Amino acid sequence: MQNVLETLKSQMLEAGAHAWSAARVLAQAPSEARTAALHAMARNLRAQQNDVLHANALDVARAHQAGRDAAFVDRLTLDPARLGAIANGLATIAALPDPVGATTESWTRPNSLRIARVRTPIGVIGMIFESRPNVAADASALALRAGNAIILRGGSDSTASVAAIIAPLRAALRETGLPESAIQAAPTADRDAVGLMLEGLNGMIDVIIPRGGKSLVERVQREARVPVFAHLEGVCHTHLHE
Repeated sequence: MQNVLETLKSQMLEAGAHAWSAARVLAQAPSEARTAALHAMARNLRAQQNDVLHANALDVARAHQAGRDAAFVDRLTLDPARLGAIANGLATIAALPDPVGATTESWTRPNSLRIARVRTPIGVIGMIFESRPNVAADASALALRAGNAIILRGGSDSTASVAAIIAPLRAALRETGLPESAIQAAPTADRDAVGLMLEGLNGMIDVIIPRGGKSLVERVQREARVPVFAHLEGVCHTHLHE
């Protein structure tokens, strides 16, 4: 068991090192290169639709065998329409204004010193999510748009789907001259991978974003040793007409 944990730690640290290096490249990459990569991601995902749907069918079959409820299976399931919507989402992100280098505020001090607040990439994002495989594509594209690398850890139920989705995304990075290690997935669905990410991979993860149920978010907030962008129930209201 100890050998397995040591191997996983070594793999995760290697992923972190590659992501850290990729983030430095992306931070300096021109907007045109990142935009081209996003468009290539959308094309590649459409071109490899059958591979993604086949992998997703394996995940769905395992979910049925495990007795997962209908709502869970529906969140997990992809079909041509849903996959087409994911690809369209990538193209939409490509069309967003590039945030990198944008000045959001500036002011001049009484001594004539001019100060500006300028948007810069964060670095490496650790994304921990549950059963929705579309998160892998959405999070990867948003990270790239903002000049960041990302390490994904999806739920054990969506392992095959996530791997099939990020393959064409990584290929798009390679095709457009950007480091494919800017998008990576944890090598295992083992919960120990989550723990290693929450520790920060020796300083190579800059922020963690959890996407899932209350228990996941609470664990991330409780155990993380790096900054967290988190949510819980949110501010929700229900209005009933008389």
